[in-house]
Amino acid sequence: MSNSFLKRFKKEEKPPVIEEQAPVWEDRIYWVSTLQKIALPVLNNLAKGSLRKNMPYESKSAEGQKFAYFEAFARVFNGIAPWLELGVDSSQEGKTREKYLRLTLKAISNAVNPNSNDYIFVVEPKQSLVDVALFAQGLLRAKTQVWLNLPMDIQARIIRELKNTRIIAPYENHWLLYTSIIEATLLEFTGECDKERLTYAISKFRDDFYVGDAIYSDGEDFESNYFNSLVIHPMLNDILAVMRKYGLPEGEFLDVQLMRSSRLASQLERTISPEGTYPLLGKSLAYRCGVFHLLSQAALLKVLPRNISPAQVRSALTKVIQRQFKGNQNFNTEGWLICGLNASQMDLCEDNIDTGSLYACCAVFLPLGLKSEDVFWNAPYEEWSSLKAWNGHQIQPDQPIDF
Repeated sequence: MSNSFLKRFKKEEKPPVIEEQAPVWEDRIYWVSTLQKIALPVLNNLAKGSLRKNMPYESKSAEGQKFAYFEAFARVFNGIAPWLELGVDSSQEGKTREKYLRLTLKAISNAVNPNSNDYIFVVEPKQSLVDVALFAQGLLRAKTQVWLNLPMDIQARIIRELKNTRIIAPYENHWLLYTSIIEATLLEFTGECDKERLTYAISKFRDDFYVGDAIYSDGEDFESNYFNSLVIHPMLNDILAVMRKYGLPEGEFLDVQLMRSSRLASQLERTISPEGTYPLLGKSLAYRCGVFHLLSQAALLKVLPRNISPAQVRSALTKVIQRQFKGNQNFNTEGWLICGLNASQMDLCEDNIDTGSLYACCAVFLPLGLKSEDVFWNAPYEEWSSLKAWNGHQIQPDQPIDF
């Protein structure tokens, strides 16, 4: 039998199929464009004094409507503040930031102005404590570009409203951190605070609420949910940074807290599936990718664990953001977010979730506060933990902590 005949049946070797990845700079462009897609309706309308008029209200309950508008703005601002803090430069992104800085400064001025149609910064027990706290955290994250560029009369009104929250008694859970971060903001901007309201939350979470392996109980009762990432760790980190800056003894806890945050960041990174989905655990799933607040903050603060590279976190979070926002399934026809996880899914939402609540998803954008030349943004694409594992690649075992 001739060799030529046999060659007809010889299996041809084909090169391995390698999924082509977009250039790394496209990730940042996509993040910024998605940020704009989500944030612009809120900021643009509040800057024009038309947020109450144009923002729809969707919820199982009518009780939250008076808070929903400030709720939306506080959550947008909280998430984009580190990006705004980079300031203006000659790049296309820098010019975009300039636009959003102007919108944010005008939006804040309208929000605290009693003569504005969008006077939404009204302190009323109790829900307003949440929104004021998230707004205050945003101010800490954008002190140079936002706080210091506000007119003095607007600053004075904000300080007054922050102090007005002292009439609100928080619940004995993560709400304690809302009062604490407001006092930390007052300390940063005025040099004075109510020390008891500042420190009580720290002592409770440090001494009473820690369960182990980076997880705090949300008060005396423990529930599985994302609140450690959504609120507890991010606020502890920002509060303790201020306390250390001002030499308060409780600030010594910051080192341990950041190590715990590093561990939680590792846990969160491992929950991201190869497809960019994540476990549907606990409440507030309508916050969507905002459940990765702490993972994003750990990247921003550069406290990711050594066995997780910034590039794999960027790649994983990009996949999550694409999964939820590449299409329009989570927006109405006017561009506002709708209640649900990945479409209109009102049954999934708790009674206290409304249109304003949904903008907590903006917390995922914290790493935009890192400059474009940072390793988080310019290192090549890298598989994240679950993708490595399910592709049969080497991956280190999960490592709990005991401090």
